Amino acid sequence: MSNHRGVCNGCLLSLVASVSVGFGSNLVKQELTLAQSPVNKEAMPAAGYAYASIVRKTSVQSALVTKSKAKREQTLISEVRQLNSIERPLSGTSYVLKANRVKNFIVQISQATTDVVSVTDVKVNNTDKGIDLILVTPNSDKLSVSGKTEGNSYIANIPNAQLQLANGESFQQSKPVAGIERITVANADANTLRVTVVGEKGAPAVELFDSQSEGLVFGVTPAVSTVQQPTPTPKQQPPIELQVIGEAEGSYNVPDATTATKTPTPLRDIPQSIQVVPRQSWEAQGAVNAIDALRSVGVIQAFNSPSNGDVFTIRGFQTTNILHNGLKDYVGGATTGQTQLNDIEQIEVLRGPASVLYGQGNPGGTINFITKQPLSEPYFAASMTVGSYSLYQPTLDISGPLNSDKTLLYRLNVSYFNTESFVDFFNSQRYLIAPVVSWQIDPNTKVTFETEFRYQHQFPRTGLPAVGTVLSNPNGKIPLSLNTLDVNAKNDTSSVLLGYNFEHRFNDNWYWVNAFKVRFVGFLRDSANSVPILLNDRTLRRSEQTDIGGPGVDNEYALDNHVTGKFKIGGLQNELVAGFDLYRELNIFNRTMSQIGSIDVFNPVYGQPIGAVTSRLNQKTINDDIGLYVQDLVTLAPNLKLVLGGRGDFVQSSVTNFINSSLNNTQPDQAFSPRVGLVYQPIQPISLYASYSQSFSQNIGTTFGGSLFKPSTGTQYEVGVKGDFLSGRLSSTLALYQLTLSNVLTPDPNRPTTTFQIQTGEQRSRGIELNVTGEILPGWNVIASYAYTDAQVTKDSNLSTIGNRLPNVPFNSASLWTTYTFSKSSLQGLGFGLGLFYVGQRQGDLNNAFSVPSYLRTDAAVYYQRDHLGIALNFKNLFNVQYFTPRTIQLVYPEDPFTVQGTVSWKF
Repeated sequence: MSNHRGVCNGCLLSLVASVSVGFGSNLVKQELTLAQSPVNKEAMPAAGYAYASIVRKTSVQSALVTKSKAKREQTLISEVRQLNSIERPLSGTSYVLKANRVKNFIVQISQATTDVVSVTDVKVNNTDKGIDLILVTPNSDKLSVSGKTEGNSYIANIPNAQLQLANGESFQQSKPVAGIERITVANADANTLRVTVVGEKGAPAVELFDSQSEGLVFGVTPAVSTVQQPTPTPKQQPPIELQVIGEAEGSYNVPDATTATKTPTPLRDIPQSIQVVPRQSWEAQGAVNAIDALRSVGVIQAFNSPSNGDVFTIRGFQTTNILHNGLKDYVGGATTGQTQLNDIEQIEVLRGPASVLYGQGNPGGTINFITKQPLSEPYFAASMTVGSYSLYQPTLDISGPLNSDKTLLYRLNVSYFNTESFVDFFNSQRYLIAPVVSWQIDPNTKVTFETEFRYQHQFPRTGLPAVGTVLSNPNGKIPLSLNTLDVNAKNDTSSVLLGYNFEHRFNDNWYWVNAFKVRFVGFLRDSANSVPILLNDRTLRRSEQTDIGGPGVDNEYALDNHVTGKFKIGGLQNELVAGFDLYRELNIFNRTMSQIGSIDVFNPVYGQPIGAVTSRLNQKTINDDIGLYVQDLVTLAPNLKLVLGGRGDFVQSSVTNFINSSLNNTQPDQAFSPRVGLVYQPIQPISLYASYSQSFSQNIGTTFGGSLFKPSTGTQYEVGVKGDFLSGRLSSTLALYQLTLSNVLTPDPNRPTTTFQIQTGEQRSRGIELNVTGEILPGWNVIASYAYTDAQVTKDSNLSTIGNRLPNVPFNSASLWTTYTFSKSSLQGLGFGLGLFYVGQRQGDLNNAFSVPSYLRTDAAVYYQRDHLGIALNFKNLFNVQYFTPRTIQLVYPEDPFTVQGTVSWKF
């Protein structure tokens, strides 16, 4: 490419003078001041010098006219910056239009064009900053560019342009340079060309140039750059005031995910249903826990109150498959209480088996919490939330560079959460401190260190008998505020996470990832268990459960080591992921069960003395897992991709009983988990896919004859269609699946009075799912889902349960969360949100002894975001609907009534 770059004249003459800055708003304004260096009259032909002078004069006059018109429309335009504040001068041969990831605005260039411009070639050249992406055309001055950022991607639509390569295909290149995951240039429709640049850790910075000899040039700099650029002193020239319109950090549509493949992959190329829940969506909902954030994609809280931990129902099966940045975090979800959201950037929900990459787990799905990463520019955000039941939550989020060349970055998230409840005595306090430091050792090597401290102190919240809540009781309705625990109950948990993620790129095609984390958990429980209500329908017998001798321990270690490579075999492009992982969970507890006085659910008396110890359990359990996996994404044709994967696991569970050594046992198992999927794109916005995958989970114990149980196996068949609409702003997935769980443990019918089990059970879930996410119109975002789920017992030792529905699984469920933010006029920054969440009737237990009624919950929000300030009011369960989460016939959990919370935030 020629070293001489001229100013993109058509772009310069057509810039609109408006800049968007601010948090959560779709249009916030910031001014850019652009100054040109003096034109060298002697080095330029007379005609060229005259033309450059005309361009400068016309641009200044255009900016003044725009500014005058903006004043008449009362549009806020900031003062023209002084020349000494300009970080980079503009020479006579180039100008810079930056896409700043932190402030999240992207230049948009407006120019009316009518003729379709042909782009005949695409070139990628390396530069000292990153790459130059060149759209080869002799008519670059006729091109207009509308750019935005979505997650880690820069997306530019070029109207009235078409890609016309010799081979008739679109252009795509993966990992052209460190920090850039993928570049795609393709026709979005018959009149629009789309350029997509996906960054590895953040949206790249983009500069536009016009090369007369080659075409339109996108100068791309990765989000993390180790090159320290000089800052020359700008020469005094008349400033040009521009108002650049950009898209704020409000879009719900995230085009890529890593959970399904361990690499950033477009959702449309994944042969499995996966949804990305962006932070913007749950912030708008005022979410304070994970189920609040996931409710909008159809995930249902499973069998317990969300205050007790993260256990969800996906595709009919309960799951505790929680990942932390792609590493197993099963203990962090189920044992440490609620996941705190302040340090979470986005949540990815992969539906169906995922054992091929992550080892044993539940078949319904996997949830990956992706944390906030350090930023290369200074960032500060603070908020305060107050609400019903003495809720208050201050948060702090700061980030920036630690050295001048920005190779050492940090981020720190801190939050405190306190709330009471409509349930008597309940109080929960949660603390979070999460520092992260990243070090770009060299252009090809990066390591990130993270820690997280979580502490939860709360009076436990337990459920109520079904008789008197969802079933009739001759004595009347049990008060939903009743807490059946006693006054000394507590549930305290501390968690410390330490980890690192090391990445090294060998060349443009091969890189290596080594990641490790350890979570140390200590828990102290002092609560009560209840048994079925007595025949008088008012007396509830209880037993006290107490950890003695200090806190229990539940520690978790996870290591993942893999390489990713791109190569061709027989003319076919391959993207290979191969590696191994290690996992260990160490659980130690010393617990007693004691008698405690019964309670009258209609006239409770608390403070009853604890009786004699009835049983004690003191044991250590170690679960180990070693897995070897390989996956290949093969491009059979530009519109046809094949995913093949397989994994071998070697697991072992060891139990040491410190009271009765005869109960000690060790159980090894091994399993193979395959996966195959096919994606076909008949046209670019539509993907048709089909997949087959398996999962497994270990079953501990033996039959009456002493035989070890085999692992349970989940097998899923899935077909679906994915679509991108409205120029890629709106995405949807329609999936049809059948998921079968085999080798389920069931009671031994030949020994009904014992606890022995046999392995003849089978459960099956069939269903249809529809998910829609994105931006319908500028400022109007939506995230919605619908699911039809037929989950039932298909085999069981007890013939009477065959055909029973799985508990807490509705036939029909649907959700909708939508927001609209005004981006113009005097209402700019004002927004409204509406949420509708429907869950149909569900069975309360596996015996289908009772059912829990359906419900429709309505949420609403009103907010105002302008400049650095944000104010929001959230109304949850607006119509005070009573609804329940079932566990057993003696235990259903009433959920929160109508609540209000308000948030004030400040961000810059």
